[in-house]
Amino acid sequence: MREVPVSRITEEVARLSIEANYQLGDDVVQALRKALDQEESPVGRSILERIIENAEIAAQGEYPYCQDTGFAVVYVEIGQDVKLTGGDLYDAINEGVRKGYTEGYLRKSIVRDPLRRVNTGDNTPAVIWTDIVPGDKVKITVAAKGGGSENMSEVRMLKPADGAEGVKNFVVERVERSGGNPCPPIVVGVGIGGTFEKCAWLAKKAAIRKIGERNPDPFYAEMEEELLERINKLGIGPQGLGGRVTALDVHIEVYPCHIASLPVAVNIQCHADRHKTVVI
Repeated sequence: MREVPVSRITEEVARLSIEANYQLGDDVVQALRKALDQEESPVGRSILERIIENAEIAAQGEYPYCQDTGFAVVYVEIGQDVKLTGGDLYDAINEGVRKGYTEGYLRKSIVRDPLRRVNTGDNTPAVIWTDIVPGDKVKITVAAKGGGSENMSEVRMLKPADGAEGVKNFVVERVERSGGNPCPPIVVGVGIGGTFEKCAWLAKKAAIRKIGERNPDPFYAEMEEELLERINKLGIGPQGLGGRVTALDVHIEVYPCHIASLPVAVNIQCHADRHKTVVI
């Protein structure tokens, strides 16, 4: 049994919260550069150039990449041979978010109650997802999820008879209805199967997969490619002002489901595709 003090988790969450907001991942930057090569619209190219320049300035000067520094969504994979010591895991994670968003001068965007709308003042509480996995490591991913793209997400309970075409049509329709609201070029996370809440979780997890990494099942890998092509033919373009590149990628995650159900969720991620990971 390997002991991991929760104070270490606090420090790592704080660091990841800051780094996720300052530094886009290499996969995202490369995808944006590829989009610039593909884009034919002069306006779209100009927007992509500014987006890339903004990423460089943010990383070099240690500034937030976007003014919306997001809801902290934290994924934790805990090895079954790990013993967490020194306090409560969720308290430690929230303290890390509090510390990171304060020390990193990041905008605090969370209200304590969804209807009474009083800001918590420190961007807590985080949304925390935990998995128990084999081994003696702790893997932490902090994603900063912006509100604009999150608002364009949707769950739909399709009928099994709708099949693959029904799923694909829903995904494309959701992106088309979103237009420029989620600040394209976007990453589209799709969750298929499970239950009402499970497919939404799958879509959120899919949205932070490394850009260019395909689903291991060839059937869904081909669907990802088809959806990316269909979405980019919509003509929405960078920031919704027209062009060839509306999405950087489409990622699909699936789970078994009930014989009477076909739940599908779409979670849209803006071009500020911010997430960082550490293994302790």
